[in-house]
Amino acid sequence: MEDSKIMQAHSISRTLVITQAAIIVALYTVLTLIANLFGLASGVIQVRISEALTVLPFLSFIGIPGVTIGCLISNIVTGADIFDIIFGTLATFIGAMGTWYLGILFKKTKRRFLKFLSPIPPIVANMIIVPLVLTYAYHVPDGIPFLMLTVGIGEIISCGILGLLILSVLYPIWHKIVPYKI
Repeated sequence: MEDSKIMQAHSISRTLVITQAAIIVALYTVLTLIANLFGLASGVIQVRISEALTVLPFLSFIGIPGVTIGCLISNIVTGADIFDIIFGTLATFIGAMGTWYLGILFKKTKRRFLKFLSPIPPIVANMIIVPLVLTYAYHVPDGIPFLMLTVGIGEIISCGILGLLILSVLYPIWHKIVPYKI
């Protein structure tokens, strides 16, 4: 009897994890499509509102597959170049992993400043990788330093400002949304 309760709880938590990750995927994709309507999802000047979700791995591992798969799907449906699909998604994954690591450090040390550093990994990952993609996949003639600046500004707006706003709203209630440790 006890084993069946454990199996049932494990099944529920697995279903909940998959569902929550799928919600993040859907949110990321929809927000990217909205930004794409205004010409902000790609190009030299881009402010992907969806990148604000890259702070979610700070709260839970669920955010990593959520934003990574969301970025992959978004890049595909917006008609991105194959190198953008691969390396743009990789930039989001690297940023999400860095943010998750900061979340782990925060949980261990309770150093409050780590919350404010949570957008730094996705900002830096995208500032380094996306300008290279723009230069070599899309043949954008602007110099890489200029592209790092424009992409960086967009990432600061989406991850730094909007992402921290999302984090400040979700952090106090996260234990109610994700009632288990991942």
